[in-house]
Amino acid sequence: MTFLRVLLVDSHAMLTDALTVQLSTTTDLWVVGSVTPDDPRLLDTVRTLRPDIVTTEVGSATVATGGMLRKLRAAYPPAHLVVLTGSHDSAHAVAAARAGAAAWVSKESSLDHLLEVLRGVPLGHAYYPPAQLGVVLRELRDDVRRARDCSARLDVLSHREREVLLHMVNGKPVGRIAVESVVSTSTVRTHVRSILTKLGVRSGLEAVSVARAAGLRPVAD
Repeated sequence: MTFLRVLLVDSHAMLTDALTVQLSTTTDLWVVGSVTPDDPRLLDTVRTLRPDIVTTEVGSATVATGGMLRKLRAAYPPAHLVVLTGSHDSAHAVAAARAGAAAWVSKESSLDHLLEVLRGVPLGHAYYPPAQLGVVLRELRDDVRRARDCSARLDVLSHREREVLLHMVNGKPVGRIAVESVVSTSTVRTHVRSILTKLGVRSGLEAVSVARAAGLRPVAD
């Protein structure tokens, strides 16, 4: 028998305890642990337990929602993220979808619905309530359009300019870019000026914003 390993992330022990008991009655779902969102060991717990599914509540701020989910996703990329929340805020749902959450489930939902979600997300299914789904889909479509537009803007850059821009996205200063690229700082500055001109922006920060909208993301050294 193959189990789906589930990690519960929530501030309320009564909820995680109740879910642990309820899920233990199934033959295919196994709660491997529970942890609070503010536990400093949260990400280490995710890495250690390697769950198939992480259910998590989200913070009160949209930025916190996306940031937390991205950290969970980065800690163990194969895990499927399911937001289990009392929030009905569409902006939070959009932030969750952008961060890769496969589902947005109300804490008021029935156990049967939660079980359907937990079994469905590993199969590639996504679940968002009708009240949020329209907004989520519209925002994600707009994201794709903006990324396509910004990606086209990057096409005017040379290969070396794109490399320099990626270094900028990673937050590296001119001096470090020069060392890693084995060129002079003046050469890097020339590339940066060319990047700004070609992208039609006035600062490195704006250039990085365009790059990120096109899908370029910081990478670990």
